[in-house]
Amino acid sequence: MSIRARAWTALALPPLIWFLFEQGLSALLHADCSLWPVGLAWGAASIAGCVVAMYLAWPLRGTTDTKLAHPWLARLALALCGIFALAIAFQTLAVAIVPACLA
Repeated sequence: MSIRARAWTALALPPLIWFLFEQGLSALLHADCSLWPVGLAWGAASIAGCVVAMYLAWPLRGTTDTKLAHPWLARLALALCGIFALAIAFQTLAVAIVPACLA
């Protein structure tokens, strides 16, 4: 996979991972609020997905030449991965702190 394709993939993955995290967490906790540990695991898996996207976006990984095509795209993808991983981490922390079942 070319550097440019990796950067575009890493740019598209974090919003998708965050959306799936939010929808999955909402469906899980609305179905059975006592499954909050599964929500924590879901958050950890989503953060791991963002880390994989960061790995894909790393500008000089797996290249033999030193000239990078569109380095700003790879850097933008790295920043976006970090922002979405932080958003997922805060939501996962909220699941850990606030009790899901208030009955």
